[in-house]
Amino acid sequence: MPPEFLVIGHIVQDLSPQTSRDEAAGWRLGGTASYAALLATRLGLRTAVLTAAAPDLPLDEVLPGTEIARVPSTRSTQFRNVYTAQGRVQYVLQRAPPITPASLPDDWRGARIVLLGPVAGELDAALADCFPQALIGVSAQGWLREIGPDNRVRPVPAERWQGDPLLRQAHVLFVSDEDLPPSSKPVLEKWSSRVDTLAYTSGEHGAEVCHRGTWRRIDPFPAKSVDPTGAGDIFATAFLVRYQESGDPWQATRFAACAAALIVESEGLADIPDRATIEERLREHPEIVAR
Repeated sequence: MPPEFLVIGHIVQDLSPQTSRDEAAGWRLGGTASYAALLATRLGLRTAVLTAAAPDLPLDEVLPGTEIARVPSTRSTQFRNVYTAQGRVQYVLQRAPPITPASLPDDWRGARIVLLGPVAGELDAALADCFPQALIGVSAQGWLREIGPDNRVRPVPAERWQGDPLLRQAHVLFVSDEDLPPSSKPVLEKWSSRVDTLAYTSGEHGAEVCHRGTWRRIDPFPAKSVDPTGAGDIFATAFLVRYQESGDPWQATRFAACAAALIVESEGLADIPDRATIEERLREHPEIVAR
């Protein structure tokens, strides 16, 4: 049976600044695929992940209730995240191999919702052609970064991204202010003309969403921020799930913004919200809507 929600991308071992790659106890789960899979499962969807990782990464344990297809690899992707006054600096210590359509289980091509969520350009763009019946979301982050000779993650200028093969098939494109500065509005306008919906998230400043040429902004939901990591991934997942359920992009925007606010209130993946928690926070703040 095909999954209701499928996310494709590398599962990541996030290391603390003080941890060496050999100290297994010093990592925590990361990557779009991890956040998306756990939230989709918590929202009650039959969830699957297509990833690439070493055999010693205990995916069944860290992603309970999720069906997993793993591209064989001798290593898992490892990131080191360093937080400074100027923002987050990331280093890629090692990478698993790319993911191509050849690794996709045949029955997963009938997935209802698909999120293409690379962390470092590891997805073959041809994957977007594999899901004729799905609502397809694309997280641009993994295509808008490159790894320098010092292993540091650096932004890729928007004009260098050859995204048309993806955008021809995608319904929703997710971009954050970490990927593109607010001054990149002309690029966002260009991309928004290629997809039904574009969501531009700005962390504690909320989000702007363009649906079929109409832009609306939503303020952030109140939150006591502890860890902003993964908020954009949670926004993307929650948006796709609610959009598929309701057909209303503005209702989906509100649901997604609320879910993203909840995830920043704890470390990493410690407290992925469920549907009841999100709906309770929504009821507490009827004034926060996309306008």
